[in-house]
Amino acid sequence: MAFATITFPFQAADPFVMRASDGRYYLYCTRESFTGFPVRVSDDLAHWEDCGVALDGATARWGVGYFWAPECYEINGRYYLFYSADWKENPTGALENFRIGVAVSDDPKGPFADLSDRPLFDPGYPAIDANVYQEDGRYYLTYSRCCYEHNVNGLEESWIYGVELKPDFSGVLGEPVLLLRPEQDWEGRSAAQTGRRWNEGSFVMKHGDTYYLTYSANFFGGPDYAVGYATAKHPLGPYHKAPENPILERHAHVTGTGHSCMLHAPDGRLLICYHGRTEATGTDRIGFISEASFTPDGRLQIHPQV
Repeated sequence: MAFATITFPFQAADPFVMRASDGRYYLYCTRESFTGFPVRVSDDLAHWEDCGVALDGATARWGVGYFWAPECYEINGRYYLFYSADWKENPTGALENFRIGVAVSDDPKGPFADLSDRPLFDPGYPAIDANVYQEDGRYYLTYSRCCYEHNVNGLEESWIYGVELKPDFSGVLGEPVLLLRPEQDWEGRSAAQTGRRWNEGSFVMKHGDTYYLTYSANFFGGPDYAVGYATAKHPLGPYHKAPENPILERHAHVTGTGHSCMLHAPDGRLLICYHGRTEATGTDRIGFISEASFTPDGRLQIHPQV
């Protein structure tokens, strides 16, 4: 029986779903006002209870705005919220001064408190869209370098990097390595209108002995935002993009599909959660959950039934 795509009846930009040890699903997302992170909880992924705000500008220690793309992980009985925000330390007056930080709580609903009064690390350029992959006691961060002032052959480009984290999340180990950059034709659909090309919104998972990195490309505010994936034999690559990309793009009445995460349904089926827009929702991004699967030869497929 096919899994019918779930459409959230509320705004949910950059959605991330965590299944906690209590068996419940927790949804974290970006407000369209970029002021903080709403939290909701569900037992079945279809009916959600509003739990308030995990973290916002009133409680953050280093961020002063543009609170984007939260992801929460349960680790040793505590909950760690990785997110992007505009760093208050901005001596050069950069127009985009985003960095990645981490906050912690004893409750998945929050409230969360920053571990530090500074971002997790400073790569020297604006960074957003944190995703953390854990394996054998080691933690790997993937993130997006923003397009801002990153000119490549006449276009500003967003690239995806990876780096290992210190186990206490006080910083990083080693230097970030480049994982993905815009290279496939479909990733330039919005370039003529924006002067930019994006690879962003990364998510890493493992299937068999292969690591899969899903990502989004094109302008998040336009109809061509879409999802592709790449594979590797190590969490930090090298990654090779799938020739069949994109695997999720505009369909039926939904456009701007992207910034996704993967999860499992209560019955074990693989799912993808992502945001998109419809004519009814206008510019607001709402969330969707659709079924996903792997083919026998290891290709990742998405099955939206909207």
